[in-house]
Amino acid sequence: MATTTKPPAPPHQASCALTQDLTLPDFGLERPPTTTPRLVYGTAWKKDRTADLVYQALKRGFRGIDTAAQPRHYQERLVGDGVRRAVAEGIVDRDALYLQTKFTSVDGQDLDNLPYDPAAPLEEQVKASVASSLENLAAIPSSSSSSGATPAPPSYLDCLVLHSPLQTPEDTLTVWRALETYVPRQIRHLGIANAPPEMVEYLLSPAARARGEVRVPPSVVQNRFYRETGYEVALRRLCREAGVVFQTFWTLTGNPHLLSGKSKSGAVVGDLAARAGISREAAFYALVLGLEGTSILDGTTSEEHMRADLEDIKRIERWAGGEGREVWEDALRRFKGLIGDA
Repeated sequence: MATTTKPPAPPHQASCALTQDLTLPDFGLERPPTTTPRLVYGTAWKKDRTADLVYQALKRGFRGIDTAAQPRHYQERLVGDGVRRAVAEGIVDRDALYLQTKFTSVDGQDLDNLPYDPAAPLEEQVKASVASSLENLAAIPSSSSSSGATPAPPSYLDCLVLHSPLQTPEDTLTVWRALETYVPRQIRHLGIANAPPEMVEYLLSPAARARGEVRVPPSVVQNRFYRETGYEVALRRLCREAGVVFQTFWTLTGNPHLLSGKSKSGAVVGDLAARAGISREAAFYALVLGLEGTSILDGTTSEEHMRADLEDIKRIERWAGGEGREVWEDALRRFKGLIGDA
């Protein structure tokens, strides 16, 4: 959650602390303390249902929302509509919500529908995209500051993620530097998605900062979690060492073999689910969260699954911290071995 008055939690907790928010690193930039929930609601491909689904997610207890200024796959304005409805009804305060969006380069956009002029210089593309995101995601509409009313607080984003590196390192750095100009006031933190370890390592490098090439390192790295990338073992290790939050996406869809009872990994997940009395999906989520420093994008469109995902993670956390500790620790050890993270 964003800008709380309580002392920030350590970035990485014990493996059975599955619901404790993760603190985004400050890197000495004196930003307001910002934390992210372990389960963040993902809004890709929700189309016309986006506003209702975001509202339902917040009503059910989600306190983190991920979106993008990429109309091809996201409806950022409708995400804002869902947030504003929840805020207006008193379901959540803005400062108790983690809001994250993305800047998407031309390569990832539909050229007939994008938030900037594709012929404009990269810096101008960033400026237009960020302006649209700040407007779309303002938790309190600017119309509330009409004559005689209390002015609406300034809009800000807890994190803005570069959706993927651009075609050249030079262009990537140009966009990154443009994003840096908004930190820490309008954007609290930056992140990068779909990035190779070498790119993340460079952005986190003290040498790059000393040379003035990078002013704001990424606080969040968002990549797929699946077999084809080796479950990003090396990249996740790099993030843990730097205190950076690793967000997984495609976590269920990309890993049917880890959920299948016919595989060794599926047997680990299935046994844990049975012993803890939760669904296989929640048991798998719990094991991923147990890798430490990790959060998950949860994009379910079922209100019942929203409730169950949140409640089952709380249930297994209580169980793993008590009578189920030995079973949990053995399951996590086996799971790490199966994904090469031992």
